[in-house]
Order: sequence, then C-alpha cells, then structure tokens
Amino acid sequence: MSDKELHNEDEVRDQDAQQESATESAESTENKEVEVDPVAKLEDEVKDLKDQNLRLYAEFENFRRRTAKERLELMESANKDTLAVLLPVLDDFDRALKNTEETPENAAVLEGMNLISQKLKETLKGKGLKEMESTVGQAFDVETMEAITQIPAPTPELAGKVIDEVEKGYLIGEKVIRYAKVVVGKEA
Repeated sequence: MSDKELHNEDEVRDQDAQQESATESAESTENKEVEVDPVAKLEDEVKDLKDQNLRLYAEFENFRRRTAKERLELMESANKDTLAVLLPVLDDFDRALKNTEETPENAAVLEGMNLISQKLKETLKGKGLKEMESTVGQAFDVETMEAITQIPAPTPELAGKVIDEVEKGYLIGEKVIRYAKVVVGKEA
C-alpha cells in the first residue's frame, strides 16, 4: 500500500473514532436527559392537572351561581301571571274607595273595604309585588312609564313631565310587571 492509501485509511479511522465519540457523548447526554426527563415530565403533568382542576372548579362555580340565579329569578317571576291578573282588582278597590262618600250610613262599609284592600295589598306585597311611586310631576321615563296621551302643559316647567297618572305601575322584584300609564305635558 502506498503512503496515500495509508494516510486515507488513517483519516477514515480518525473520522470513525470521532463519530463514535460524538455518538457516545450524545448517548451520555441523552441518558442524562432521560434521567432528568421523568422528573420534569411529572412536574409538567402535575402542573397541567392542577391547571385543569382549577379550571374545572371555576367552571363548576360559575354553573352553580348561574343555576342559583336562574332558580331565584324563576321563583320571583313564578307568580307573575297570577299577580298581573289581580292588578285590575287592586285598581277597582282604589277607585271604589275614592268614589265612596264618607257618610254615617256607609262608614262601616267603607271601613270594611279599606281593611280588605289593605289585606290584599299586604298579601301581594308578601309575594313580591311592589307598587311604583307616584309618577306625577316626574320627568317621563320610558323604562317605567307608558304615555297614553299628551296634553299642553299647564306651566312651562311641566313640559315633558307627567301631568296625571291613569294607572299605577307595579314591579316584581326589579322587573316591571305593569308600566304606569301616564299623561305627559307637552310644550304649548
């Protein structure tokens, strides 16, 4: 063999030796990584499971609050239809009391009507029905009032304000069950 061929064989052997040592060092590095990998992997899994648990707990809490709120709203509005049907009866009682003259002959009747009216109002109040405050003199509010007509305002200050309340408004909780029917003053 010639010197060139021997030199080439030596170079090939050196290259093979370098590759083997690189492979061995890579394997030893991999072995170290493998040793560290299970711990890091378990830590990542624990972190992921904790995060998943926290998200699941938050989702459950949101669900619990939402269903409790829906249940409360359902209970508050369950009587809505029944109470709405009784509102004209309350209006009739109020009109009857306003139009009944107070004379000695019908004093007992008037007192009985007052007692029945108060008892009915208290019973309905106990079921969540609230009477809106008088709207006379207040600015017209579309959230709580229904304008049935407009008339020229008697004074400039009453323009855009309620002149008369034809029917009272009622609430169940914070929801309007019946809007107050009002007469609104307009500028002349």
